[in-house]
Amino acid sequence: MKLPITVTPSSGVANAVVVIAVVAAGAALYWLRDILTPLAMAVFLMIMIDGVKRAIERGTPIPSRFAGAAALIVVVLGFLLSIWIIVDGAAGFFTDASGVAGGMGPRIDQISRDVSALIGIKDPPTLHDMIAGVDVRGWLTAAAFQVQGIATGGFFVMVYLGFLLASQAGFRKKMVGLFPKRGARQEALEVFERVRSGVEGYLWVQAVTGAMICAVAWGLMRAVGLQNAEFWTFVIFVVSFIPVLGGAIAGLAPPLFALVQFESYWPALVLLVGLQTLLFLVGNLVQPRMQGDNQNIDPIVVLLALAFWGKLWGVAGMFLSTPLAVMAMAILAEFKGSRWMAVLLSGDGEPYAVKDRAGAQKRGRSAWFALMRGRDAPPQA
Repeated sequence: MKLPITVTPSSGVANAVVVIAVVAAGAALYWLRDILTPLAMAVFLMIMIDGVKRAIERGTPIPSRFAGAAALIVVVLGFLLSIWIIVDGAAGFFTDASGVAGGMGPRIDQISRDVSALIGIKDPPTLHDMIAGVDVRGWLTAAAFQVQGIATGGFFVMVYLGFLLASQAGFRKKMVGLFPKRGARQEALEVFERVRSGVEGYLWVQAVTGAMICAVAWGLMRAVGLQNAEFWTFVIFVVSFIPVLGGAIAGLAPPLFALVQFESYWPALVLLVGLQTLLFLVGNLVQPRMQGDNQNIDPIVVLLALAFWGKLWGVAGMFLSTPLAVMAMAILAEFKGSRWMAVLLSGDGEPYAVKDRAGAQKRGRSAWFALMRGRDAPPQA
């Protein structure tokens, strides 16, 4: 008879403490979501600013001392422009869609009759019947509050971002104070390098593949004559940063809108087939080749992270789900008591975004010297 696996009391207690700590941290994240959500978005923008800054330094003749300001302007303007396009486009869309007495109502009734004839229903429901038990005014009010919440959240993100930028001046001294020994400081910088590499890799892949999808999708929508093609193109690009769910929205929303706009079903069918084919090719051929080892995350973990952070922080949590999973894996891998959790989160059992340890140490040293360079002399440990 095979003996069961022996678990020492110390390891069992340590694992129990880790699980309890994770549960308590999840509860705190949920209770403090109104405070932590804009802060997380501000940190996310900080990482984007750092990546754009280094891209400007490598690819443009802009002096290094001005690259940070240029990156800040680009990211902040892009963030504010995205919020304005979403709020303005959504307001215009709901204003158009709320006119039931216009062409939308009769078109929905015609679709209901055609579908009922296909499945053998003699008395098809009309649009009035469908919305008879729905509080349209309350639904539109809730949508207006959501739009207002997006604008308010964007304001607080900018406030947090300003304070984070102001606190950068003392970051070098804080690093030395937290890690007086160079070895511990080097290890902390390696963790930061892995987190930054994973998040930047995710952003780069999603931005490039999203741009590819948007270019082809815009051509399809313009070819069939879909209204608000530019707004739908921007929506497709934004939702491409949401794993799994973003592809469903991008592939189904424009065809559904085309069903209402056109008298024929062919434009909607063309959009449905074209977008689904495009998403399948990009998701199965282009993205895996571009991702490489930047996101060593198990696919089921990506799905669970989407559900978990979406439940905690709503739409903002969905956008941040994969970067947060990358951060969690990199941090959990540094502690003996939690490394088993990082192994479960990883895609191949090696919870590090950077496989080459020597390369990681080299990048860590480069990050250290870049961190400690500045006008002021580095403080003595």
